[in-house]
Parts: sequence; structure tokens; C-alpha cells
Amino acid sequence: MKSNKSDTKHEESGHMGVLTGIKIIEFAGLGPGPFCGMLLADLGADVITIERPAPDVGNPRPWALCSRGKRSLVLDLKKPGAVDTVLQLIEDADALIEGMRPGVMERLGLGPEICLARNPSLVYGRMTGWGQYGPLVQAAGHDANYVAISGALWLATKPGQAPEAPPTMLGDIAGGALYLAIGLLGGILSARKDGRGQVVDAAMIDGSAHLLNLLISYIPELGGAFASGKPTAHGLFWDRAYECADGEWIVIQPMEPQFYAELIKRLGLQDDQRFVNGQSTPELWVTLGSELAELFKAKTRTEWAALLEGTDACFAPVLSPEEATAHPHVVARGIYKTIDGALHASPAPRFSLTPSAELGSVPPRGAHTEEVLAELGLGAARLQDLRTAGVLGPRS
Repeated sequence: MKSNKSDTKHEESGHMGVLTGIKIIEFAGLGPGPFCGMLLADLGADVITIERPAPDVGNPRPWALCSRGKRSLVLDLKKPGAVDTVLQLIEDADALIEGMRPGVMERLGLGPEICLARNPSLVYGRMTGWGQYGPLVQAAGHDANYVAISGALWLATKPGQAPEAPPTMLGDIAGGALYLAIGLLGGILSARKDGRGQVVDAAMIDGSAHLLNLLISYIPELGGAFASGKPTAHGLFWDRAYECADGEWIVIQPMEPQFYAELIKRLGLQDDQRFVNGQSTPELWVTLGSELAELFKAKTRTEWAALLEGTDACFAPVLSPEEATAHPHVVARGIYKTIDGALHASPAPRFSLTPSAELGSVPPRGAHTEEVLAELGLGAARLQDLRTAGVLGPRS
């Protein structure tokens, strides 16, 4: 394992986990890059975030939850001496995360060639929407744009409705941050075998397309294409959300025949042959869906939960994050925690031998600047020079 001077300090802080001993340098940004860093920090990696100087040096950021478990270092990368400091930081790092537009890191003097020359085993993670090459790489975009072109947004939408997916989750997180995390860990494992680092090009358009493989495997069964109007998973009356009497929503998804039969029985429809044979009668799907909509509007969400939750009917109430915190299953697993007045979802997945550390407070911007630089062996005089040059921002 690569020697890491920050390991002892990180372990002393109580931040342990399956990735303890992994050091990652993250260039602060928005969206999936910081989320990826948070995921790795949750699992025990020492993630050092390089943040821009700002008037609110001592205050949490708007994306504060994604800063939890990390150490925050403030550097002005446009000031003399800042790039050299970063290159010192990556000398014993396992990986780097950056989410700039293609070419920005190169112009700063921190592109892959320079960083890999300084640390040949570094895994250089690049998080973008469009990727590092292709005609759209310099175009601005967000989650919905990437997943629209990949095909994921189409498949996330019910027939006849406006295409819409949960904000950030499909592209930024599922297709972006999680794929970058897997790529970084794969790259680190490879580098520990042969000492060779590499660039990980994690593009949200790539990841969101890759997520479709399970669904597009059904193309042959649907006549060779997902044509508009043809039945898909989102066109089935037994696979959708329904509104209840109180205006709240529930969702059912009994895809397998035995689970569907359980739902029909509990709804009292077991003697209605239209419903009994409903899954194999496409011409009735619209009608049966309308009748189920009327049925579910007859009771409140709480009443339906009392009847269906915990059974094989594949039922769940649709809860807000705040409501979810009180659900018995969520409580039993300790999924949500409130720290310093802010709601956090706990680290995932879970490990039997090396559990992640308990969540702590989000560090203020720049809280670890002097600590991290001291680990590089920079003395008080050098720190003062950097401070005078404005590299460390107005204060740290």
C-alpha cells in the first residue's frame, strides 16, 4: 500500500472505513464530483478538497452535505505557487477528482500529463456531462440534457406525459458520480498491481446510457424497438403511482404473476377475470388502470399502507425525505440522521468488518488548510509566503 502521511491524522479523527489509507485530492465543484468525493469519504478515504477563496471562508457551502467527512483546503489556483503546492499534494495521492470543462485543468497547469509525470500511479478522474471528446464537449449542459440524449429520460417517462426525471439523480448521481467512483476504485486497484496510473473519463451521458442495459435487453420482446405507444415498464397499470383520497400517493410494482395475484386478492378483485388476466390483456390496460385509479382514491395513503405494506403486493407509500425519516424500516436501519440541524442520509453500502465512521459536522471552508500543508512539510515561513501571495485566500 502506498505510504500516506495523512493516514495517521485521518485515523486519529475517527474517520475510518473500508477505504482507510486511500488519499484523494478533489477540486471543489458542483454536482457529481463532490458527491463522488463524499461517497468515498463516507467509506473512509482521506478526501482533501481544494476550494476557491471566498468571502465565506469559514462558512459551510450551499452543497454542504457533499463536504462531510472531507478535509478542506483553500487555494487560489491562479496565484503563483498554488500549482506547485497542488503537485506536492498529489505526490502520494491515489486519485484526483476534477469536474471542469475539458481543457480548463490543462490551462491551469494541472492536466493529466503533468500530474501523472509527478505521480505515475495517480488515477486522474474527470467528471463531465459530455465526456472528454465529441462535438458537444464544450457545450453547457445539466442532468436533463445528458440523460435526454442518452435515451434514459425517455425511458424514465410514462407514455403521453412530458419527459421528466428526479432532478440530478439519473444523470449527475447515478450516471455520473457513481460511475466515477467505480472508475476511480478500479483504477486504484490496477495501479497497485503495476504502478501505472491513468485517466478516468466519466461522462454522465455514458453512465446514464449504460444504466439502460437491463431495460434495453427487452427490445426483442417489444418488437425490436421502444416505439412510442408500445407497452413499456412505465405503461403498465400495475407499475405506477396512484393518488389517494388525501392527495398523497402510493406506488405499486408487482411485476411477477404471483405478486400481482397477491395485489389483486388484497384489493378484493380476485373474482374479476379482467383483473385476474389483466397482465396478459394489453387491450384492457387503459381501462383497468382507470378503475384502479378510482379504487385507490377511495382511501387515504395511511389506510392503503395498513392494508398492503409489508406484503408481497409490492406496495410502498410515496414519502418525502422528511416523511421517510419516521418510517419504521428507515428508522430501524438508521438511514437518516440529523446533524447540526441538517438532514443527512447515512453512508452506503454497509460493511460487516470495516463499518464507516459515524457522521460528523461539515467542516467550514478552509478548515484544514494549515493542517494539510503542514503534512507536506511546509514550514511557518513558507505558509506565510503563500498567505502573503494570496494563495490561501483572505484568511484560512
